[in-house]
Amino acid sequence: MPSEIFEVKSTDLAGRIGRLQTKSGVLETPALLPVIHPVRQTVPISEISKLGFKAVITNAYLTLKNYGDSASIKGIHRIIDFDGVIMTDSGGYQVLEYGDLDVTIEKMAKFQESISTDIAVILDKPTGSKANKSFAKETVKATLKAAKETLSLANRKDILWTGPVQGGVFLDLIRQSAKKTSTLDFDIFALGSPTEVMETYNFQILSSMIMTAKKNLPLNKPLHLFGAGHPLTIPLAIALGCDMFDSASYILFARDDRYLTDAGTVRLKDLRYFPCICRICLSHTPKELLTLEKEERTNILALHNLHVLLKAVTESKEAIHEGRLWEHLGAKARCHPRLWNAFLSLGKYTDFFEEGSLQSKSKAVFFYGPEDFSRPEVLRHRKKLMDNLTFTKKILLILPEDEMRPLYKSPLCLALTAKKTELLENVQICFLSLSFGLIPIEVSDVFPLSQYESSLKPNTTVDFQHFMVEDVIKILEKSKFSNVILVASNTQHRTFASKIRKTVPTRLVKVDRSMSKTVNNIYEILQDLD
Repeated sequence: MPSEIFEVKSTDLAGRIGRLQTKSGVLETPALLPVIHPVRQTVPISEISKLGFKAVITNAYLTLKNYGDSASIKGIHRIIDFDGVIMTDSGGYQVLEYGDLDVTIEKMAKFQESISTDIAVILDKPTGSKANKSFAKETVKATLKAAKETLSLANRKDILWTGPVQGGVFLDLIRQSAKKTSTLDFDIFALGSPTEVMETYNFQILSSMIMTAKKNLPLNKPLHLFGAGHPLTIPLAIALGCDMFDSASYILFARDDRYLTDAGTVRLKDLRYFPCICRICLSHTPKELLTLEKEERTNILALHNLHVLLKAVTESKEAIHEGRLWEHLGAKARCHPRLWNAFLSLGKYTDFFEEGSLQSKSKAVFFYGPEDFSRPEVLRHRKKLMDNLTFTKKILLILPEDEMRPLYKSPLCLALTAKKTELLENVQICFLSLSFGLIPIEVSDVFPLSQYESSLKPNTTVDFQHFMVEDVIKILEKSKFSNVILVASNTQHRTFASKIRKTVPTRLVKVDRSMSKTVNNIYEILQDLD
């Protein structure tokens, strides 16, 4: 295997499109790995492969218990009849469900190598989300011990080993576990024990768990999220930096006659029409499916559920490619109030997201509501405004935002600068944007200041954010402006002026229906200040 097994091709927020090199081929991430039962798999794996899944996960512990030493002769690819990438879980879920297993760390390490898996997982001790902190500490300690022992036993260089991070819902333990596990030579890292959190739709806790692990793990290696098989979870997890997922939800939901949609699950009996155009839904009606025998109905419904999950991954990948992951996640977040609350809390991770967001994109940035003020493009502009721009002129002239892009092409700006006069030589022209705050005219034609669309309108939808007032005051405090002229088109502009005039004397010019009158009023003040 090459020294660099993971290559990142595109990024947006903390999400990325990558290429993971395995001995069975390259796996493009983000990737969802359907859970395959090594003995009682009812949905044909050939059908799963036809849907487009290049990798699956199966259970090494169950394989050992059912096949014994003969599994080493056949190999895991022949056992489940799949020639793509196979990841094997060592039995951690069984530990969570039933307690300690009758197998050693050494046995599971050597067994996974013997069946020639592509990606192996150590025999960890999952925390679960219902554990108390004392037990959670034990699982972190036990998992770290198992990690060290497993790596010391690993002989094959062509198998990728996965190091789980434990700690449950205790963020300090996740941080501790991630930091210590990151010092070990794993090819892939994983966040364990999130399943129960996801089952209760506690997306805010899930976000905190993922980000705590992500910030304390190497960014040049993939992060796997165990048990993330829900269309609402996948876009959020991808945006937070998860590269791989696995889940048996497709079959578990199907056994319960639950039909996956982009927004969640629906009982099959409650559907009259299928809101999907996959081949399953085009060739059946809900009523027809309900008449089928249980196993046949379950398998057919499971294939549809896999289609929805794969669609969730593919849509997120395309959003990364287009630089629209924030917009995509925002749209998906409106499918459920708890997911929306998690989206609203993403502002605390903006610093981390800013590193993965491109400096320039081919698509415009969209603003739908105040929650979009937390997007990384806004933070980046504010940093540049405060740290990189130096203002040397005496008068700051602030013009209102206009729908014209770039802003210097707005009718008021063009009318103002059309006059060739020395009065403008000492004037710094800026625009007051409800989305970005203060925009100097010199940079108003660069991304994203020249490529954004907003539904936000002063006086009707939202006030100027407090940070925008603070930014302007900081600029006034460190600059040499002796006066500010603010052209006001509404009461919010006048309120804005009342806050900044405490720092620098500020004159107001009310926007008049007559453009020439507004321009003349500006020049009258400039002559008065000259």
